[in-house]
Amino acid sequence: MSQIREFILDSIIDHPRDLARLTSDRFSISRQSVSKHLQSLVKDGLIIATGKTRARLYHLKDIVDHFFMLRVTPTLAEDVEWRQKILPLMGDVAENVKDICQYGFTEMVNNVIDHSESSEANIGIRRTARNIDLAIFDEGVGIFNKLQKVFGLDDPRHALLELSKGKLTTDPNAHTGEGVFFTSRMFDKFVITSGTMVFTRFNRLDDDWLIEVTEQSPVKGTNIALSIHPNATHTTKEIFDKFADEDYGFSRTHVPIQMALYEGEKLVSRSQARRVLARVDRFSEIMLDFTGVVEIGQAFADEIFRVFHRQHPEIVLKTFFTNPDIDRMIQRVTSGSSDSSTAIP
Repeated sequence: MSQIREFILDSIIDHPRDLARLTSDRFSISRQSVSKHLQSLVKDGLIIATGKTRARLYHLKDIVDHFFMLRVTPTLAEDVEWRQKILPLMGDVAENVKDICQYGFTEMVNNVIDHSESSEANIGIRRTARNIDLAIFDEGVGIFNKLQKVFGLDDPRHALLELSKGKLTTDPNAHTGEGVFFTSRMFDKFVITSGTMVFTRFNRLDDDWLIEVTEQSPVKGTNIALSIHPNATHTTKEIFDKFADEDYGFSRTHVPIQMALYEGEKLVSRSQARRVLARVDRFSEIMLDFTGVVEIGQAFADEIFRVFHRQHPEIVLKTFFTNPDIDRMIQRVTSGSSDSSTAIP
């Protein structure tokens, strides 16, 4: 596919009204030339044009838009549902993307079967030239609510913090607690909506990511939304390897520090630090992500970078996306001690 067609497909969502002008300016070609590309994409069934002349709008066309309901019974098997109902709709999507979609779909449906206490699940798949979207909705007890109750956590936000670390499951005999952790890192966009909380993780280029946590009116059960570009080049193996040790064990975790930050608070206490550090002794390397955190207090920093490090010298602490104020506080509490933490800009 030509660069011009790729550009049009990449830009159409944000520029449905001025797509022709934008493309003309980008490639220094005439509006007539752009119009030929647009007409070709319409003919190929990749975009839709509505309106006339200057009022014309362009949108991505749904290649697939399918929903169905699953009865959650003891005989329901997520791999069979994938093979019979989702895989045939994937078309000529690349194998690596199919593998990612299979992993995410089967893991999230299995969570519905084993954890949700829901009698049914609603499944959706939508494909365009630029997105593959999978949706899994149940009307069960809600993921954050269940984790909060089973583990005696403070509130749903605390449950989300623990979930984001990985190796958290309410049924350790049957599960490793890795499904949500790896699924959220394989897809371009991963959203959990449950109760009053909406957790969104955007994976971007260069190992960058963006996490958003918002609150809304309560919803029943758990809604999972997964989205990936059909031309994505990464593989499931690459994501697994990123968090594995030489024995292929799940040894590295990523902890978004902002999950411990409540509205109107600052990260200043040892109890907040201990909440961040809960269960991380199950890993050999901890990636502490300070995205969205402006400052930390002395006690918070001391508990993580001096006290915890002295108690667990075998665990490597790495910091990501700090600012100069945070770096100075870490340096202050570790000055004169043997510190293995590494600040990564």
